[in-house]
Amino acid sequence: MNWKKITKTVAVALGITTLVTSSLGALQPGKVKAADNNKTIRLATSPGPYSDLFEKGVAPILKKEGYTVKTQSFSDLNHADQALSEGSADLNVEQHTAWLNNFNKQRHANFVGLTAIPTVPMGIYPGSSSSLKNIKRGAKVAIPNDPSNRSRAYQLLQQAGLIKLSSEGATITQKDVSQNKHHLQFVEMNSSQIPRSIKDVNYAVLPGSISYGAKIPLTKALVKEKLQKQYLLQATVNKKDANKPWAKAVKKAYQSQEFRQYLQKHNHDGYWYDPNK
Repeated sequence: MNWKKITKTVAVALGITTLVTSSLGALQPGKVKAADNNKTIRLATSPGPYSDLFEKGVAPILKKEGYTVKTQSFSDLNHADQALSEGSADLNVEQHTAWLNNFNKQRHANFVGLTAIPTVPMGIYPGSSSSLKNIKRGAKVAIPNDPSNRSRAYQLLQQAGLIKLSSEGATITQKDVSQNKHHLQFVEMNSSQIPRSIKDVNYAVLPGSISYGAKIPLTKALVKEKLQKQYLLQATVNKKDANKPWAKAVKKAYQSQEFRQYLQKHNHDGYWYDPNK
């Protein structure tokens, strides 16, 4: 038996196996991006105006800097945030600071905001009632049931002079309503379901992303909120990525004159509030 020949054959076979294994590893989706010279930004999108604004107004600026944006679509922000938290996405642009902080607390995530970005105010919209004059006693008001937007909705109702609250902050509930002169009934539900039920209530409080998805223009709002700092949208990343070149490029693009000009051109009826102007 020719042992030298057998040994040489085995060595060649092992070499081929190693080469094939390495090639297959390079083709795995998770590894392609890691070897992509940090020039690919994976955006986790959820329905709303903010991802659209990023893709149309920010991504072209990043492209000039040599970056490629790859989008991953999710049915809602919770799923997009989960992808970001797990590391299968790098960035999302659909959450405000209050939501971000709540997600960090509940899911043990480590998100940070790179920069405040243009935001659509929350609004009180007509349902079966078309005006806030002569409000019916016991009128029903639909509001979001997630903690951050629920607090925001009650604060907006206070801004509109419809109720008074005994406390402030990001954890307001119905128990904090200290005065309710119209005896309003608050119907808390998933914000994405509110537009479908809007004719079943007298009024509805809608975040900008929800009114956008339902094609309800901000001009229809009976009252628009005066945006507080914690409700400004944030370009959001994991803390470990905040100082990476691509993250700095995203921040720079949002704050650039080119993006500001794009926003001014497309800010019909004062739809966007720009925190960077």
